[in-house]
Order: sequence, then C-alpha cells, then structure tokens
Amino acid sequence: MVLFAFGLNPSRDIHALPSPLIGKPAPAFALTDVLDPSHAVSNAALKDQVYVLNVWATWCVPCREEHEALLAISRQHVVPIIGLNWKDQRERAKQWLEQLGNPYQAVAFDGDGRTAIEWGVYGAPETYLVDRQGRVVYKFISPMTLQVWDREFLPRIAAARRGGA
Repeated sequence: MVLFAFGLNPSRDIHALPSPLIGKPAPAFALTDVLDPSHAVSNAALKDQVYVLNVWATWCVPCREEHEALLAISRQHVVPIIGLNWKDQRERAKQWLEQLGNPYQAVAFDGDGRTAIEWGVYGAPETYLVDRQGRVVYKFISPMTLQVWDREFLPRIAAARRGGA
C-alpha cells in the first residue's frame, strides 16, 4: 500500500526516477561503434567534458518518438550526445541511423546489455547527464523532448560547466 500511495503522489516526477549513480562516477565503458565495429567508443575519451548518454534501441517505440528531438538537440551543439544502443541487432541499429539520421557523436553497441546494467538502466529510452568530473548528475526516463531538454538539461549543463551540479 505504501508503494502504491508513493506512486500516486502528484508531486512525484515519474520521468526522473532516482538513480543510485547520481553524484557518483559514471560507469566506464569501452564498446564497439554501431556504425564501425573497428572503432571503439569509450566514455574515457570524454574526460573533462560534460556529455549526455542516451540509451536507445530499434525495438523501442518511445525511442522512435524521441528521435526527431534528439536530432534537433544535436544540431544545437551544446554537448556531445553519446548513444548506447541497448540489447539490439547491430545491423538494424545501423539502418535506423542511416534512414532516420544520426544525432550521436558516437554510438556504443551494448548487445548483451552489460553496460546498461552498470548504468542502472530500467528500460529505453533513458538519458543521463555526466559532468566534467565524470559524475552522473541527472537521469531522465521517457522520450526526450525539446521542452525537457530546455527545462531539465540546459540548466544542469550550465551548472555542470560552472563546476556545480
């Protein structure tokens, strides 16, 4: 009953599910790139940068819903957006990006889902914000929209660049 009542709380934002990673170092990963398996994608290459990690898959209907917003956000060139293609088929993911456009600076292929588990992924899509110190400062669950980007991400990105969260 208590959990049910907690879920009905109107002031609770269901899209900002608490993450045990908030304020902690982002889990390191080094995976192959969806588009070029000979190329490695690693968040170590983003050291001292604020970046966004977006978890997505071709089987994920809400991921398709957010794709146009991600394309528009990537054109703003605010921060690098790294894709984490989760439990998918590489060829399908590659086709998706070629047909719909690629909003990502790089797209890591997490075919077995181990990296997503380390990041505490519940489902796709999920979007994380990581600060210059490599700490996770925010997690958003649901399709990204331009309104969410403006309201939730841009202020946190500005704070992360100043050294706060």
